[in-house]
Amino acid sequence: MKNILVIGGANGIGLSLAKTLCERQDTKTVYVVDKSKWDDTIFSSEKVQSFVFDLTNEDYSFFNRFTDIDSLIITAGFGRLALFKDISDKEIQNYFAVNTLPAIRLIRLFYDKLLSKEDFFCSVMVSIAGYMSSPFFSVYGATKAALKIFIESVNVELEKSGATNRILNVSPGSIKGTSFNGEKTDISLTSSLANDIINNMLQKNDVLIPQYEEVFKHVLERYHEDFRKEGLHSYDYKLNSGRVK
Repeated sequence: MKNILVIGGANGIGLSLAKTLCERQDTKTVYVVDKSKWDDTIFSSEKVQSFVFDLTNEDYSFFNRFTDIDSLIITAGFGRLALFKDISDKEIQNYFAVNTLPAIRLIRLFYDKLLSKEDFFCSVMVSIAGYMSSPFFSVYGATKAALKIFIESVNVELEKSGATNRILNVSPGSIKGTSFNGEKTDISLTSSLANDIINNMLQKNDVLIPQYEEVFKHVLERYHEDFRKEGLHSYDYKLNSGRVK
């Protein structure tokens, strides 16, 4: 990887990925695009070129400048624990406008690179919430489930086309050290995950579920055995976690 475009790289796991990429000798430029201005007091590097862009913008011609990239990492997204009855109509629209549509649109913009015989590395932050019913995350989970199916489907099309490039679906559970759900960014807590994502992306893997063997293998097994029962368990777990405000 030489020139990498990181969408949502001004905070959270995106910032940690940008920092990790800058530390690699083979990295030339890390383009960071976020709705928030790059804070160089947290991390600075001559390799970073930062841009401010709102992903809900209808016009994506802004991204036409990134013709030299060989990697695309999409981390932008938001969510909060809330019952569906407490989510407004506007918030529903914002969820899909930020979590789902930009990833699909950006992959479409750079799809020729994925289809190319040249190496092109791509990773999208999805969520384990996209794999199962997730009370308190009903709309958020729906935005991520849409991404999961999209990525799986496009990867099949890439394989059938003869292309070797793949989109990596990164589907973690709750990540400490990110600004998700209004928390503060602490890149020291996300560096290990950032390295894991980059390594899996370079291997052109198509899915990464952190803590799969330790946690989520059993959770997914319980879900497939009885999704109603696991949904009730998930509801109680989140309620008792102290994360519901």
